[in-house]
Amino acid sequence: MPNPSDRAQMLKKIEDLVSAKFYDPSFNGKDWPEIVARHRDAILNADSEAAFDGAVMYMLSEVRSSGLGFLGPKTKITPRNSINASFRAIETASEGRRWVFQDVLPGGVAERAGVRPGDALVSVRGNETEPPEQPAFAMQERIPIVISRGGERREAHIDLTTQRAKYKDNPYSEPKGVTANLLNTTVGTVKVSLFPGLLGIDFANEVSTLFHNTLKGANRLLIDLRGNPGGGIGGLRLMSYLAPDRRPVGYSLDRTTAEQGYDRETLPRLNGIPRSKFEIPLLALKFLGKKSVVLQTEGFGRQNFHGRTAILVNEHTTGAAEMLTQFAQENGLATVVGTHTPGCLVSRSAFKIGHGYRVVIPVAAYLSWNGQKIEGNGITPDVPIDWSYENAILGTDSQLEGALKVVRNL
Repeated sequence: MPNPSDRAQMLKKIEDLVSAKFYDPSFNGKDWPEIVARHRDAILNADSEAAFDGAVMYMLSEVRSSGLGFLGPKTKITPRNSINASFRAIETASEGRRWVFQDVLPGGVAERAGVRPGDALVSVRGNETEPPEQPAFAMQERIPIVISRGGERREAHIDLTTQRAKYKDNPYSEPKGVTANLLNTTVGTVKVSLFPGLLGIDFANEVSTLFHNTLKGANRLLIDLRGNPGGGIGGLRLMSYLAPDRRPVGYSLDRTTAEQGYDRETLPRLNGIPRSKFEIPLLALKFLGKKSVVLQTEGFGRQNFHGRTAILVNEHTTGAAEMLTQFAQENGLATVVGTHTPGCLVSRSAFKIGHGYRVVIPVAAYLSWNGQKIEGNGITPDVPIDWSYENAILGTDSQLEGALKVVRNL
C-alpha cells in the first residue's frame, strides 16, 4: 500500500490530470478543486488498500461521469466485466431482498459456474450480499458463492483464475462475443454480449461470417444487446449490415476541438473495420493522436431483413451497444424494444500515476450525427417490455419472447 507521502503525490497527479484532460470543463457543474479538498484527508489517512481505493473512487464519483475510474493492483471489477453477468434487486419469496442474476452472458464466467437468470445471490466468500451494495469481483481469484434457485441453496465457484484480464486500462473477462440462430428459416437472432478488442477485427469478421452463413436466409432480424457493457468499435460492422449505404453514425469530440470550434464534415472518418491486423499500421498512421473522429458505415447494400429489424436493450446495455442502438433508432433502421438504457458512453484514456495505479478519464464526448449525446441521457425504447423475475425462475425469457413477437409483426 502506498505510504501517505506517495498517496499525496498520486492525489496531486489525479487532480492535475482530471483538470487537464476531462472532456467536460464544466465538470457537470461541480467544483473539482473543492471536491478534491473535501476528500483529501480520507485518501491520505486511509488505513488499508481497500479504504484508499474506496476513498479515491468516492471522490471521483462526485463528478458524476460514467467514464471516471480508478484501477489498482487489487481493484474489484463490476460483475458485467468480471463475471459477465448483471443483477437486479428483487424481493424474493425465500431469501428476502437479494441481488438476482438478470443477464448471464453466453460463454461467460457466471454461466460456466452454472448460474442461470433468476438465481438469487446469497453470499460471496461466506459474506451475505444484499442490496443496495452490489458485489464486485477481483480478477485472478476463485471465489465461492452461494445461490438460491427456487428456494434451494447451492454452492458454486466464480472462477477468475483462468481469466487473463483484457487490457489493464479496462479489465474484463471475455464471454462469447456474438452468437446467431435462424428461427423457422426466416427470423434471425443475434446475441451480442460484448464488443471485444479496440478495433474488434476478429469480432467484425465473425459478424460477417454469421450474416453470410447462419443468417443468410433471414428476412427478419432481432439483435439482443441486453447486458452488453460495450467495448471497442467492432460494432461498426453490425451497424453496416443495418444500413444499405455509407452513412455517418456519429463522432467523438475531444476537449481541445470542442473549445477551438470545428466543422464535423472536416473531421477524419473511420469508414470500415480492417479485415486483418496487417492493416492496422496504416490505420494508426491516419488517426495518430486524433480523438475527434467520425464513424461511418461500410455500405453493404440492401439486406432482406431491412425494415423488419428490432433491437432488444435493457438497463445494463451501455457504451458501444448504446451507440449501435441510437444509430438504428435515429435512422429508422430498427425498432428498439426493452427498457431504458443508462446513458454511459464516453471515450476514455487511462493514465499511470504510480505504484501500479491508473486513473481513467473521459477524454472525448460522443455525439450522434443528429447531435444527440448518449452520456447521461440513455435511449428510450420504442416498445417498452420489462424483464420478469417470475418468468425467469420458471426458465422463461418473457422479454425475449416479447421482442420476437414485435419483430414478427414488423
